[in-house]
Amino acid sequence: MASGWTETVSPFHPGERDVQERMGVRDIENWARKVVRSHIPDDQRAFYRALPYLVAAARDKHDCPWVTLLTGPEGFVTSPDPEVLKMATTPIAGDALEDALLSDSHVGLLGIELATRRRNRVNGRIQKDENGIIVFSVDQAFGNCPQYIRERQWRRIENEPAGAPRRHISLTPSQRDWIASADTFFIASGYDGNGEGESPTNGMDASHRGGEPGFVDVVSNTQIRFPDYAGNNHFNTIGNLVLDPRAGFLFVDFVTGSLLQLTGRANIDWDSAAVTAIPGARRLVTFNIEAIVELPAAVALRWDATADSVRSLRLIEKIRESEDITSFVFEARDGGPLPKYEAGQYLPIELDIEGADASVGRTYSLSGSPTAENYRISVKREPRGLASRFLHDEVEVGAFVNARTPSGDLILPCDKCPVVLVSAGVGITPMAAMLHTLAAEDGDRPVWFVHGARNSTYHALAAEMRALAANRSGIKLHIAYSKPLVGDEIGKDYDSVGRVDAALIRSFVSIPEAHYLLCGPMAFMADIQNALEKAGVPGAQIHSESFGPAG
Repeated sequence: MASGWTETVSPFHPGERDVQERMGVRDIENWARKVVRSHIPDDQRAFYRALPYLVAAARDKHDCPWVTLLTGPEGFVTSPDPEVLKMATTPIAGDALEDALLSDSHVGLLGIELATRRRNRVNGRIQKDENGIIVFSVDQAFGNCPQYIRERQWRRIENEPAGAPRRHISLTPSQRDWIASADTFFIASGYDGNGEGESPTNGMDASHRGGEPGFVDVVSNTQIRFPDYAGNNHFNTIGNLVLDPRAGFLFVDFVTGSLLQLTGRANIDWDSAAVTAIPGARRLVTFNIEAIVELPAAVALRWDATADSVRSLRLIEKIRESEDITSFVFEARDGGPLPKYEAGQYLPIELDIEGADASVGRTYSLSGSPTAENYRISVKREPRGLASRFLHDEVEVGAFVNARTPSGDLILPCDKCPVVLVSAGVGITPMAAMLHTLAAEDGDRPVWFVHGARNSTYHALAAEMRALAANRSGIKLHIAYSKPLVGDEIGKDYDSVGRVDAALIRSFVSIPEAHYLLCGPMAFMADIQNALEKAGVPGAQIHSESFGPAG
């Protein structure tokens, strides 16, 4: 199904394009047309059907934006076709959006699974309300980078009555404490086209924001402020706020199921000294509160705190793998066994960085063998990356870091099917772990390992991958160098000149039942996925994960 975008129709509205221009990422539009779709892909439809709640952003009758949680029984979200979601639910009594989700209303939805950090956004409008079922028509659907999402396992409770709604125009002391200790909130923003007519870029947007506990500063009883970090370079929320400063905030008490809804107006600090004083911050957003709704025990869901799963690790090896990638090998500080993981999963770690007010959380793919007694991550040094620079430049053998249980759903999808592992740059890291697993298997199912690098200087884990491929029959490697050095030898160091793309892959992979696993920059994956789908590969046989903002 086509994405709905053409060379003359942008998936971004003027505010988003203005911010992209300001931040020097306007070329993102060329590939965003491939990942911002006018329908929900089948794997995401299944994702929505399994969720116990959705985040929803809309406007009330006074045109004020708010955001809430929509919950329901198992399977309350269905998707009869790729352009429609149905939700057997309504906002609870007293919710700021209780009477707002009406026919023709613009709504932004965010599906987010905190336990796996997976999320997907859809924007559109309510088609109709039929007997308590909200029918939602999709204008835009797209995935998101998983940074700054705190992992939480949910559970459902029974028969706990909700408390009476409380309405305020300024924060109470308990609400101030609630916000000041939060590591997560959701934000509603929107764009109405300013008389430009109907467009898929018009409407509401629901977005997630996260950081270390206390990252939201309570300036006063009517004002809060938060740092905006690097994301996917779409600038949906910031672009909306540039054109319309009205916004809604939602804070969730994950222990009690209570909701705190705020509406008001935001302004953006782009480059003051206050911005540079916060490590990793790209902007500061100040929010002036105009109205508050507190909903005690509003939802019949509870989330387990993440603190229980934190484990202290000791760095036992630091290995430079290439010009910009270094591996870090950790063991448990107490010498005990580490939780097992599946090849392709990532390790959430927390770093104590001088100048940061709290621990800095990041996730890095595990690149070693899942059968090893230690954890290995291989990290690319980003020039502006707070955590990666700290790891490369400051962390030495013997240092300690905190980590949580490995997680993630980019894993080998089957036991016997042919698999094609496709990566570029530091995207090699989860594929390396998968090749460890595949090389240790009995049997000889077909495996292709296809990787793109600039040249031998930037080719991480090269000798290790060659040794694994030689470990059993049925594994074939293909390495593409985009700019080989004079001393790089074709047939030894690399197999072709140029970048990895779908045409290259299809030139030596023709098995219909093969599954493709992709990891690399978002534009790289979007190009390959779209080309594979056009070549007839079912979407269910293509699996991908981005390692961060588009590059």
